[in-house]
Amino acid sequence: MNGGEARLDALATLAGRVSAASATQPLVQVGGTVTQVTPAFCCVSGLSPFVKLGDRVSLAAGDRVQLGEVIRLDETRVTIKTFDEPIAAGLGAKAWRSGPAVINPDPSWKGHIFNALGAPLGDGSAVLHHGDRPVYPDRGAPAPLRRQRITTPLKTGVRVVDLFTPICFGQRIGIFSGSGIGKSTLLAMLARAKGFDTVVIALVGERGREVREFLEDTLGNNRERVIAVVSTGDESPMMRRLAPKTATCIAEYFRDRGEKVLLIVDSITRFAHAAREVALAAGEPPVARGYTPSVFSNLPNLLERSGPGEEGAGSITGIYSVLVDGDDHNDPIADSIRGTLDGHIVLDRAIADQARYPAVNVLSSISRLSQHAWTPEQRNLVSKLRAMIARFEDTRDLRLMGGYRGGADAELDKAIEIVPRLFEALKQSPRDVASTDAFQEVARALQT
Repeated sequence: MNGGEARLDALATLAGRVSAASATQPLVQVGGTVTQVTPAFCCVSGLSPFVKLGDRVSLAAGDRVQLGEVIRLDETRVTIKTFDEPIAAGLGAKAWRSGPAVINPDPSWKGHIFNALGAPLGDGSAVLHHGDRPVYPDRGAPAPLRRQRITTPLKTGVRVVDLFTPICFGQRIGIFSGSGIGKSTLLAMLARAKGFDTVVIALVGERGREVREFLEDTLGNNRERVIAVVSTGDESPMMRRLAPKTATCIAEYFRDRGEKVLLIVDSITRFAHAAREVALAAGEPPVARGYTPSVFSNLPNLLERSGPGEEGAGSITGIYSVLVDGDDHNDPIADSIRGTLDGHIVLDRAIADQARYPAVNVLSSISRLSQHAWTPEQRNLVSKLRAMIARFEDTRDLRLMGGYRGGADAELDKAIEIVPRLFEALKQSPRDVASTDAFQEVARALQT
C-alpha cells in the first residue's frame, strides 16, 4: 500500500468512527428556549426543525441538567416530558437536543440492578463495562418469516403450570390477576426456572419496599445470571413507561448473542398506565376507560419484541404480569394483552380465599403452545382432569345444599373423590422444592 492509499484508508476509518459517534452524540448542539412550564410538561421553542418524537432533550435547571423526551412536535415548539419530576427548568431556560435514546449492554451487567435509563443502582464499587454495540429501547420486532419455530418445552418447576399450561422456550405468556392474589409470588417461582442463560426482570411501578425483598429473598443465589431494571411507583410515568422497553432491549442484546433469555415484566399494566399519562400530556384524546389510541399500539409493539429470535439467534421467553383492575378480566388493557400473547394464566381470588396457592384457575387458563409440551397421553389426561374439575365446580352449590346423593352420577362421584386430592397435590409455595415431573408427582399423590 502506497502513501496515498494509506491516507485514504485512514480517512475512511476516521469518517466511520465520526459517523458512529455522531449517531449517539451530536457533533453540534442544537438549542432552544423554554417558553411554557406546566406540572405535566414543558414547551421549548427553536428545536422543532431538529428533533423527532422520542429524542432526548436536556434542560438547564439551575446548577443541574434535567433530561426529558420529545412527546409532541408543533411547527413552532416541541413538548417535553421530563424523566424526573417536578420540572425544575423555568421560563427562558436553555434546552438542547441530546440525540436518540440508546444504551450499551454488556455481559458484565449480569448480577446488577439498573434504572429505566440504564444507569446502575446499588453497589457503586462494581466495575460495569459498556458494550461496543448500542441498542435502542424502541427497537422493532424481528421479521415474522425469519423467526425460529417454537418447539422446545420448558419445565418451570411449578406443578400447576407444567401440568395445565405448559410453557415452551420463546413463548410469551401472561399472568392475569387482581391485587393481592399471589401474582408476584408466582412470578418469583417462575424466575427460578432452569435452562436459561440470562434472566432479565423489569419491576415497573412496584413498591420500593418490595424490590430488595424480591431480588434478595426470592432469587437468592441465582442473582449472578439476573439483570434487574427497576422503576418504583413513586417515579415519573416517563420512567415507568421506559423500564419495560429498557429491559426488553437488554434481553434482545443477549438473545442476539445466542442465549436463552427469560424476560419477566411486573407489571405490564403499569406500563400501560404510564403510557396513558404521557399520551394525555401530549394531547391525545381518551377513547376507552381513559386510555388513548397510542396505548393500544404500544402494547403489541413491546410484546412482539420478545419470543423466538431469527435463525441462528437465541430466544426470549416472556412472562408478563397483568394487574386486572377491579378483578375485571375483560377491561380494555387485559383484553388487548390476552389477544397478543401465546397464552394466559388466570389467578382467581376465590381460589386464594381457600388458601390454595398458586391460585390458578385451570379452567380459565390456556397455553397456545401446549401441543409441543404434551405427549398424546398427557393431552388426554389433562382433558379428563379439566372435565372433572369443571363438573366438580359446576355442582358445588348443589352439593353444599344437600341436593345431590352419592351414587346418582358415577362421573360426578369420581370427580368428588379425585378433584379435592388433585387440588391438594397442586399446592406449592416458594419454599417448596421445585417440581421435576409434574405428571409423576400428581399421579403419586392421587394414588395415596
